[in-house]
Amino acid sequence: MNITAPALTPTTRALAWCLHLLVVALLALAAGRAVADHHPHAETVVAAAAACVLLYAAGPTLPRVRRSRRAAALWLTAVGAAWLVLLALSADGVWVAFPLYFLQLHLLPRRSGLVAVTITAAAAVAGFAAHQGSFSLAMAIGPVLGAAVAVAVVWGYQTLYRESEHRRRLIEELTTTRTDLAAAQHTAGVLAERERLAREIHDTLAQGLSSIQLLLRAVERALPNTPQNAARYVEQARQAAVDNLAEARRFVAALTPPALEGTTLAAALERLCATTSTRHRITVRFHHTGDPVPLSTAHEVALLRIAQSALANTVRHAHAATAEVTLSYLGDQVAVDVLDDGRGFDPDHLPVPDPEVGGFGLAAMRARVR
Repeated sequence: MNITAPALTPTTRALAWCLHLLVVALLALAAGRAVADHHPHAETVVAAAAACVLLYAAGPTLPRVRRSRRAAALWLTAVGAAWLVLLALSADGVWVAFPLYFLQLHLLPRRSGLVAVTITAAAAVAGFAAHQGSFSLAMAIGPVLGAAVAVAVVWGYQTLYRESEHRRRLIEELTTTRTDLAAAQHTAGVLAERERLAREIHDTLAQGLSSIQLLLRAVERALPNTPQNAARYVEQARQAAVDNLAEARRFVAALTPPALEGTTLAAALERLCATTSTRHRITVRFHHTGDPVPLSTAHEVALLRIAQSALANTVRHAHAATAEVTLSYLGDQVAVDVLDDGRGFDPDHLPVPDPEVGGFGLAAMRARVR
């Protein structure tokens, strides 16, 4: 069964080539010294060094060595066996242990790599001691110190790489989150603007068109018997159309409503009551209590629109004869009450809003209050 390894810690091409050159140079040094020193088994040392070079060169060309822990272990075993033969023939083979440490720590899992480095270091010490014919603590210092340096370097590099990758992923997640947040904010802004336009259209254009419709129906009823009344209704419908056009231009430009321009909220509400009484068969009276306090334009617009919507509902649905609008200043609070003597409604059983028949008024008023 093939054991697929996790992705190895990437290394730069320069580091890989430095390791390759180091291995080849150390093997060439062992072979060259054997020939130069007229070693009794010089030809065998050269052959063992050549075998090590060939086995080592096969590793980088085999993709399975980088993808499979098992393939990497088999390759390292073959290279290690050839190195042990060289070490048995020449004491100079001990230097090849140093690059082997890096290979083992890089290609094998952490625990297996540490075991392989320990075995390699022990073999290097034992081989060198065998060639010297005796053992001393100084002989172990070089291989053991080299192994410790290799472990520190490789594990330190892997730790830094993992931290760098973790930081990179965090940055990518942050970038993605910021992109998603920007998209969400854009969507929220679009929805908020859509709701604003829906409220403005409902409280201005829709109510104005409804008034025009009622006035034109009154014209139909007045003709042909009372043309004077019909003319008065037509004039009122024309004025409602003019007011509607002004409202449309204002809210598209996000400006103050004409009813509030250059006047107070109380005066705007009083004028609204008078206009409603003139255009429809209902008497609307305005009351004002308390000491006025300054309000922001947004709050005044919201109160005016709510009163407009409430009176429009009274005209369309309540079949009322009279209505009263009261603006009350209650210290740090402001209230607008709209009362009528119509048939009323059950707030717990409201019709579902429908584009054909309406039903958006109360929802729009609640949205403005929030």
